[in-house]
Amino acid sequence: MIVIALTKVPLSLRGDLTRWCQEIQSGVYVGNVSGRIRERLWQRINENIGQGEATLVYNTNNELGYTFRTTRRDKEVIDADGIPLMRSLVQRSDERRHGFSDAYKFHQAKKFSHRKEYQTDFAVLDLETTGLRPTSNQIISIGAVKCVDGHVASFYRLVKLEKGRTVPVNIARVTKLSDALLNREGVETKDAIIDLQHFVKDLPIVGYNLMFDERFLQAAVIKNNLIQFNSKLIDILPLIKRVNKFFDNYRLSTVLKNYGINNESPHNSLSDARATMELANKLIKNRDLRI
Repeated sequence: MIVIALTKVPLSLRGDLTRWCQEIQSGVYVGNVSGRIRERLWQRINENIGQGEATLVYNTNNELGYTFRTTRRDKEVIDADGIPLMRSLVQRSDERRHGFSDAYKFHQAKKFSHRKEYQTDFAVLDLETTGLRPTSNQIISIGAVKCVDGHVASFYRLVKLEKGRTVPVNIARVTKLSDALLNREGVETKDAIIDLQHFVKDLPIVGYNLMFDERFLQAAVIKNNLIQFNSKLIDILPLIKRVNKFFDNYRLSTVLKNYGINNESPHNSLSDARATMELANKLIKNRDLRI
């Protein structure tokens, strides 16, 4: 079950939500949807919220039995030993005295113009799999990179093949991952997902064609009875298509080349994640992407 509270959002977004939820009070929506639909709805809310605000509450496996997210600028969600809490962000009194004068606006614009926007906290994810279908294929490697307070950290796991599975020849050729390597150095899928959740925590997750990775993660979470990811998901493939309408194609290798980014080991999940983070940083710097 989910509950969504909206304030001052466009009417088009309210109408969109009624396809999945029931409006029980002005701006308050209740629904019973899958984790995948919930993540899509939250992504759609963030993309179309305008100047409004939204808070999402949903069931999860913690001590409270629920957790929440918010876009409110005066609040933030924090984790207190596994219990989600809403913390108020107190505005400094000296900032309030400035009001909205032209001088204050100029001061703020000057201050933010020098901020390194590429240091926005987020994580980038990439998966390698044995095929295209989550129901009949499996994850074989997970690569992720995160940037927190300007510090970058990496995550990489090989995943042991499930009983009766093998890596197709074409997949082994491009990923350089063999049955023997995965069974020797890989970890169980459940352990890899748990480790990834600890690495990412509640950071927004960025990816290229992230919908593909999301489907495999969702299938693995359900199959292994794990807690759902609690992160905003941002797929930059649609953004690239919107910003660059005349690329020859939108394969990651083509896009990286057009942005002058070198990917040392294509089809290696960690190398792809690092290259995608560099791409995301360029998009942020160009003001094409906002986390």
